[in-house]
Amino acid sequence: MNILLVYPEMPETHFQFKSLIKLSGKSNTFAPVGLLTVASLLPSDWNKKLVDINVNPLTDDDVLWADLVMISAMSVHVAFIKDITDKCKRLGRTTVAGGPLFAHEHEKFPEIDHFVLNEAELTLQPFIDDYLAGKPKRIYKSAQFADMHKSPAPMWELLKQSDYAYAEVQYSRGCPYMCDFCDVTNLFGRRPRTKTVKQVITELDVLMARGAEENIFFADDNLIGNKRLLKDELLPALIEWRDKNKYAPSFSTQLTINLADDEELMQMLLEAGFRQVFIGVESVDQATLEAMRKKQNMKRNILEDLKKIQRKGFFAFTGYIVGLDTDTENVFDEQADFIQASAVPLVTTNILKAPPGTELYDRLKRENRLTGDYFFDLNRSNVIPLMNPEKLTEGYKHLLERIHSPENSYKRIREYFKLERKSKVRNSIKRKFKLKDLLTVFRIVFSLGVKSSSRSLFWSLMWHLFRTEKHNIDVGVMFAGFAEHNHKNYRDYKADIEKGETIIGKKQLAA
Repeated sequence: MNILLVYPEMPETHFQFKSLIKLSGKSNTFAPVGLLTVASLLPSDWNKKLVDINVNPLTDDDVLWADLVMISAMSVHVAFIKDITDKCKRLGRTTVAGGPLFAHEHEKFPEIDHFVLNEAELTLQPFIDDYLAGKPKRIYKSAQFADMHKSPAPMWELLKQSDYAYAEVQYSRGCPYMCDFCDVTNLFGRRPRTKTVKQVITELDVLMARGAEENIFFADDNLIGNKRLLKDELLPALIEWRDKNKYAPSFSTQLTINLADDEELMQMLLEAGFRQVFIGVESVDQATLEAMRKKQNMKRNILEDLKKIQRKGFFAFTGYIVGLDTDTENVFDEQADFIQASAVPLVTTNILKAPPGTELYDRLKRENRLTGDYFFDLNRSNVIPLMNPEKLTEGYKHLLERIHSPENSYKRIREYFKLERKSKVRNSIKRKFKLKDLLTVFRIVFSLGVKSSSRSLFWSLMWHLFRTEKHNIDVGVMFAGFAEHNHKNYRDYKADIEKGETIIGKKQLAA
């Protein structure tokens, strides 16, 4: 049996960094770790081939080679599925689909032959058994949650690690919180389920052997969802592993702001090698946080917590939302002021969208406030806001202009470096310098320091760091690259408004 595993194209988002990825010589930000895990669940004597369309195009020869074409997709991929399925149908190949997109909306894809839904550890084998017996059903699903101790390591040999900016490990699935705009608890439950320490260390060793040397992303819904296991088992093992691997890369992950409440946990994460952490702030208004059920952010000084996390030694990336039912027209300036005060260099803010499978989606559907299908485009939303849509569109543009203007972006970077970071770790992050690194640095510096209209701000930052903290010049270059990326997103959004292509609060047809 020949199995073709296909991962769709990713649209431009705040966290895709497509232009920055190209400068670094990579093809994509993250590898499709879920699809590689599916590959490991397939019979060992089946032939497998991966096509990540973000790296290589899907050709007719690829499809004709396959007996089955397996597609994994998230909601963000929805606009790119039809091209794949049309090609497969034209060439007469059977399609099998899974992943969060299809778990919520499989009925919208009648052209797909079979669906293996929920967690593949539970539903893939029944499909394989029925397929080999010549009687496959159209839909396989389960209301149970998989035992992560039995989840296999991803089949990394199907791709080139050098094509990706981040390698990936998944330690846990699930999140204890019930934010109404998030589908994680619907998909994976409220009780975080984890792999064993041995599983994680084995995967890290494989990634190191395959050349993962820059950053490994722990692709958890909320890494600190089970603090006890993290502190008692995983982090001590990671610290010991780092003791044995002098040039182990740094780690990044997603977690919640209550990290700031646990000094011991922060220190252990740093000792283990975690540096980049994404934190969903969403809003700083208490009524808004209560309405969206983001209780972990309530009754706390979010600004001071963010600064505390950064002072400790983390690079905190933060996310925000506007267009919520409780928002007034003051939200844009209030959010911009808060973001500037936070000294967080990389921030994202989006107009509210309602993904299928969320409590928010179900509520807005009952209220007849959905405009059409969900798409993750930066310039559209499937929500009819309570705020005047034109004022929301213009207010969002104003917000992006304030937080992503080169002047304000570089100001936040400078404020970040003013934060006094006192934490010491016994194993700092080290890298072996290679010729390709020099070429990458040259491309990035040429883009930011010569081609960019913000080059004077870039060189001013570099001179400041050279005089005050030379050891952080590489971090400054990274932050400057993020600033350029987000300023481009703002320019694109502004151009879409001027062309009348931004769709907020209007009934729309599926793309």
